[in-house]
Parts: sequence; C-alpha cells; structure tokens
Amino acid sequence: MEGFERIGEEKLSRWSAKLFTIMGEALKDNDKKQTNELDNWAREAGGSFVKNYVPLSAALRSLTIYRNVIWNVFTVELEEKSFAAITMLDVGKIIDPLLDEISVIIGKVYEENSSRLMKIAYSALEELSVPVVPVAKETAIIPLIGQIDTDRSQLILEVALEESARLKVEYLILDISGVPIVDTMVADNLFKVVHALDLIGVKSIISGIRPEIAQTIITLGIDFSKVTTCANLHTALASIGLRRVAEPS
Repeated sequence: MEGFERIGEEKLSRWSAKLFTIMGEALKDNDKKQTNELDNWAREAGGSFVKNYVPLSAALRSLTIYRNVIWNVFTVELEEKSFAAITMLDVGKIIDPLLDEISVIIGKVYEENSSRLMKIAYSALEELSVPVVPVAKETAIIPLIGQIDTDRSQLILEVALEESARLKVEYLILDISGVPIVDTMVADNLFKVVHALDLIGVKSIISGIRPEIAQTIITLGIDFSKVTTCANLHTALASIGLRRVAEPS
C-alpha cells in the first residue's frame, strides 16, 4: 500500500509480530499492561506512518488486514480443534475493541500532526502579514492589509518593537490604507503600538487615514489627537524629510 514501502518490510514484520504478541497476551490476561502496550504500539506505528507520508486511509486499511489475518487464524483453529461458537464470540469481544482502539489512537496521531502543521503554517502566514520595510536610514514602514483582530494586533506590537530595535529605526510608519475597518478595538490596539514605540524612543506615524475611516473615528468619538497621522504614505514620508523617497517615480 501507498507509503509502506518507505517503512520497510523488516520493520513492518517486527510491528506485526509485536501486535500479534500483544493480542495473544490480551486473550490470556486482559489487563492494564496489555492496554498500555497497545497504546504504545499504536502511537509508534502512527508516528512512523505520518513520518513516511502514509495516507490515513491506507494506515486504517492496514488494520483491516490485521483483523482479517487474526480471524482467519481463529477460523482455522475453530475448524481443526472444534472450538465452540461461544469461544469465538468471547475472542471477538476482546480482539475487536482492541483493534478499534488502535484505529482511534492512530487517527489522533494524524490529527495532532495536522494541528502542528497548521500552527506552523498559520505562524508563517502571520509573520508575512506584518512586514517591516526599511525605506531610508533609521526609517521603516509597516504596511497593514486586512482585518486587525486581537491576535494580529499582538503580533504587530511584537514585530514593531523587535524590528525597530533590530533596525535601529527612528521613525516607524504604520500604514493602514489597506485596513478596511478601524473601530474602537483596532484604534485601541494601534494606540498601544504607538505608546510602546514611544517608550523605546521610536517616533511613529499612522498613515492611510481615508475619508471614510476619518468619519468613522469621529462618529465613534475616538481621540487621535495625541497620534501623528497622515492621509497617505507619501505625506507621511514627506513629513519626516524624506521627500525624495516620497516622490512618485
């Protein structure tokens, strides 16, 4: 099956032997020790499946093979040794739940891996959503695009402080021309960034105050009087003496 060739026949055979041993022990003495061994087996197998890019569907199909092998063995034993039907029923009550539990654990391993990859991807996407662009000596711009929620505002604060210190900037322009809505929460978060930058000696300017945003700010009664604002990035750059940079080409 897809992906199993990367694991190798020797390792697969060793796993199979280990699983059959655990199942055999469970039939003799169904206690907590076998349950723990089964959990460990399932987690090890699931981890290896994930590492070797075995699709979840293929991983779960492999358990069907184990189930069929186990029942084929017991069917042969039933025919040769004339086991009572009730004996097979008792075996099923032990074996089937154990195999079902393995399926659940392997599924959880895949879920955990997916969650981890999603967190990594989301973190990378977040970092890209707050770029710091140096435009001149001691001057940089953070162009913000899209909605600003609580998580992103915290990231903006962290990036603004870290990159301002690293780049030794004197002026940092927060351009919000790409932010569709500036409400009380967004304004409060911007104030926090401006205040934090002020504490480390960085002068900040908020540019991109479009007419509709200005109207919203007035309607909400948000006080921007203590914050340096500009209508656009061109004006913001010119206000700090960067007229050449501000000149459109």
